[in-house]
Amino acid sequence: MFKCLVSSWAVPGRRYVTKVLVNSNMAQIIDGKVISQEIRLKLNEEVAQFVNAGNPQPHLTAVIVGEDPASEIYVRNKMTACKEVGISSETKRLPANTTEEELLQLIGELNRDDSVSGVLVQLPVPEQINERTICNAVAPEKDVDGFNEINMGRLALDMEGFVPATPLAVKTLLEHCNIDTFGRNAVVVGRSKNVSLPLAILMHSDGKNATKALDATVTICHRYTPPKELAIHCRQADIIVVAVGKPGLITKDMVKPGACVIDVGINRIKDEKTGNDKLVGDVDFEEVRQVAGHITPVPGGVGPMTVTMLMYNTLKAAKKAAQNASQKSALV
Repeated sequence: MFKCLVSSWAVPGRRYVTKVLVNSNMAQIIDGKVISQEIRLKLNEEVAQFVNAGNPQPHLTAVIVGEDPASEIYVRNKMTACKEVGISSETKRLPANTTEEELLQLIGELNRDDSVSGVLVQLPVPEQINERTICNAVAPEKDVDGFNEINMGRLALDMEGFVPATPLAVKTLLEHCNIDTFGRNAVVVGRSKNVSLPLAILMHSDGKNATKALDATVTICHRYTPPKELAIHCRQADIIVVAVGKPGLITKDMVKPGACVIDVGINRIKDEKTGNDKLVGDVDFEEVRQVAGHITPVPGGVGPMTVTMLMYNTLKAAKKAAQNASQKSALV
């Protein structure tokens, strides 16, 4: 038996309505591919309007150090998204033996280049380079990944800045499905500084302030949370977001009926039936969807939305740069 759900969603300044057919006996699958494509169409319109108003085309420069295959795929997806929304892009590739000083020099050049709206250094970087040093080297106003300590601090203080793309993707998906977060119990499984920590901040902060956060009651669990305690926390949650990189961590018996389950995990495992590699998340998808109210698939859930939110941040950076340039011009 199927029913039609009508859900509204929004990114800043816009609101849309989507009709979705779902099986009434199973969780509604939150299709990140469909939602991200809708947002990219709107971003394409905004970029065109921005350029037609006489502003320079937004530009994103990505930097890859080394030859990590996963990084190559991620950056290629980001460059494809740039083309879809009308953002110009460039990828700078450096050898794996690049020194920290050489990478910092390149970042400095990009920071000073007025034609570059956003800069991202694809993580991870080789072991001879300090990740935190590199993230902090990207100018805060071009830090579309949101990893600079200034942007992280502004997020923690509920101030205007760049929110990391994955937490922003999760927030947008929750809004899309009209998931009630106000005062609700939410469990974030994971404590990474680039995903889980900023996500927990974004979920619990006040929706009245700059970040338009979600006002949830948030519990953070991690690798040292005893399994029995993790299960107890999850069973009390209205919303579970998991991002630890452990296949099948969240099982059916850990999920409260009707809960929303957001799977950020990406794991490559061997398919027992075909013998081929396949991507899975941190949630036992087929089992959990039998009890959850909403669930994201892997792939096709948070991943496409993360790339789209990076495009949103790049356009935001370009608009802010144009505004600052206009203000400086007016003072001359």
